[in-house]
Amino acid sequence: MTEMLKSSYKTLEYEKVIEKLSEHTVSKLGREKIRKIKPSSKKDVIIEKLEETEDVALLIRLSGGIPLAQFEDIRPHLKRVRVQGMLNGKEIAEIGRMLKTLREIKTFFEKREEEAIPLKQLYSKVNELQTFTKLERKIFSIVNESGYVMDDASAKLKGLRDGIKQTEGQARQKLESIVKGSQSRFLTDSLITMRNDRYVIPVKAENRSTFGGVVHDQSSTGQTLFIEPQSVVDLNNRLRQYQVEAKYEVNRILQELTIEIEPFREDLKEHLHLLIDLDVIQAKGRFAKTIEAVKPRVSSENHVELYQARHPLLLEDEVVANDIIIGGEYKTMIVTGPNTGGKTVALKTLGLLQLMGQSGLFIPAEEGSTMGIFNNVYADIGDEQSIEQSLSTFSSHLTTIVNILKQMDDKSLVLLDELGAGTDPQEGAALAIALLDAIAQHGSYVMITSHYPELKAYGYNRPETINASMEFDVDTLSPTYRLLIGIPGRSNAFEIAKRLGLDSMVIDSAKQLMSGESQSVDQMIEDLESKRREAETGAKKVSEELKDASRIHKELKTEYDAYKDEKERLLKKAEKEANNYLNKKKEEADAIIDDLRKKQLEGRMNEPLKEHEFIDAQTRLSHLKVEEENLKKNKVLKKQKQEKSLKVGSSVEVQSFGQRGTVIEKADDKHWVVQMGMLKMKLPESDLVQVKQEKEPERRVSVRRSSSAGVSTEIDVRGERVEEAVNKVDQYLDQALLANYPKVTIIHGMGTGAVRKGVHAYLKKHSQVKNYSDAPANQGGNGATIVTFK
Repeated sequence: MTEMLKSSYKTLEYEKVIEKLSEHTVSKLGREKIRKIKPSSKKDVIIEKLEETEDVALLIRLSGGIPLAQFEDIRPHLKRVRVQGMLNGKEIAEIGRMLKTLREIKTFFEKREEEAIPLKQLYSKVNELQTFTKLERKIFSIVNESGYVMDDASAKLKGLRDGIKQTEGQARQKLESIVKGSQSRFLTDSLITMRNDRYVIPVKAENRSTFGGVVHDQSSTGQTLFIEPQSVVDLNNRLRQYQVEAKYEVNRILQELTIEIEPFREDLKEHLHLLIDLDVIQAKGRFAKTIEAVKPRVSSENHVELYQARHPLLLEDEVVANDIIIGGEYKTMIVTGPNTGGKTVALKTLGLLQLMGQSGLFIPAEEGSTMGIFNNVYADIGDEQSIEQSLSTFSSHLTTIVNILKQMDDKSLVLLDELGAGTDPQEGAALAIALLDAIAQHGSYVMITSHYPELKAYGYNRPETINASMEFDVDTLSPTYRLLIGIPGRSNAFEIAKRLGLDSMVIDSAKQLMSGESQSVDQMIEDLESKRREAETGAKKVSEELKDASRIHKELKTEYDAYKDEKERLLKKAEKEANNYLNKKKEEADAIIDDLRKKQLEGRMNEPLKEHEFIDAQTRLSHLKVEEENLKKNKVLKKQKQEKSLKVGSSVEVQSFGQRGTVIEKADDKHWVVQMGMLKMKLPESDLVQVKQEKEPERRVSVRRSSSAGVSTEIDVRGERVEEAVNKVDQYLDQALLANYPKVTIIHGMGTGAVRKGVHAYLKKHSQVKNYSDAPANQGGNGATIVTFK
């Protein structure tokens, strides 16, 4: 990178943005790599980096981000492994923690892939990531995450450390008996301390010989001696021996573990670089969330369209968002307006956001913004003098511009603040125009700020050049910091003077002193501003309508997508429920058929099934059928039904029984009473299909008729033999059940009691009889039986 580019990046505060970005990393290595990030001019690289940022931004929104724990630089450890050196516990633990992070990241992306989260770059980036589960398990079976070699690392180490604990306990116990016993008067303090890794007690100098042993240290005054009493010398010696042996054992264990790490040395180095890359990518995503940035589109033709662009280093309540558009129809933009109106901020915003985008960073702008691809971005902003070279402001600026002219090309973006300032206004304006022509000959893109009125006319007349200005509110006498493209700025001096109370005669005199050309330019600007306000009002209305239409379209699309998803879900659910329902009904039908077969085989091979059992089975089978809702609502069927509406005397087919009958009366809106031979039943209208009238043959019945021509509620079997009486009762009960009678009376007389006994025995076995009992005395007493159905 040239010195000119370094100076431009510093001027545009690119380094400050990079420093802000580095604060979002979890590792020192990540921060170091971010500080080396430079903008790229290759489209495929830019798109790849932006898609990486887009991927991690999605993961942050859905899952909180990649589970990237803090990791250390293990490269020095791996170098020592290469030369067969021994790693300490802390260094091995750092490798173990990195392996754990790799495993968690691998698991994280596998789950995201199962959830079908769409990522454009990160799946392929972590595709080659390996997990070193066996090595990780081995490391953490030896050391904990802080690097301490655990007691269970080997049986020998456990024995030695148990010995250390036991010996320490014995030594302290002996010393505590001294410091808390009668001999404590010989001590300067009742405490146990350590000197040279041995337990000692503080003894007054005059009592040196009281405890014997070894003097290890003394106080600065010489009044206190730190003595190892003779009674604990052996214990301290044994403790020291245990400690030395334990240290050798720890070193042996760590050496063996280091040897096991060696075969993975190169793989670990590669995976460390992958973790650094992920740290940098995640930092970009978190930074984008912090500054509310979006992914820009990329234009190879350098059509830059930044909508509601904001400077990322300004506070939210300080910054005014602006649309900045350059390229396409015009390559040169001349921004004029009052001082402190925001011209320099607009200039820096364009350059800085372009550098951010080319570095793979999201930019603080609205969705749909487009960035270009420039080989270089040059900037000369500010009025600092070059003290070292004894140059004035003008000379310093001109020196920088000369260097820019030497290095720029047709894919350079040049940003110049107050071009031509610092010298005579006429000469400065002429020089500024000449410099703009020179830049245009190179085909570069340029945005400048200026106060010279001559540049307003230049921007109006030159091809691929446009005027712009920073809006000034004459009513409040303050800038709004809004960039107005297509409208040059004007001084507003007369309006300001008038509002501040200057005499109108003085203002009129000043206007007469102005050249006609200047007045016509101001008149042109005023007219342009008026048209701009009208266009802005119309554009705002259209924009709001478009926004509403887009919102409605988005809502409709969301609802339609939800409807399709719900429709598919309900179809699948209905198919599943239908299959379950059919299986259930098939099982019920099979059970009914099996029940019939069972009855046929239960000692009744020569006796046919009774009519009521067939009817019962047929009824249960008919109940398995459920009329489909769509058939009920079918308009054609409804029409046909209306054309053939039922009435008393209609001949119908009862679908549930497969029998024909005649409608004898209407029970209610949905039910009819149908006579089927000798049976009369109340049936739903949906179960009846009208057929051509057929003459029913008359049939005789052996039971008495009631006045309503239905089945009688009683039967008389007096005088019958037992077998004949039971058969008649059997047939009668079937008819009574079909007539939906709740109870009936059987008259069997008293006689010998044989018929009564036979009838009761039959009723006891009947599946549809709830209970039976003798009739009351006034209705026949023991000569009749009242039967109640279930």
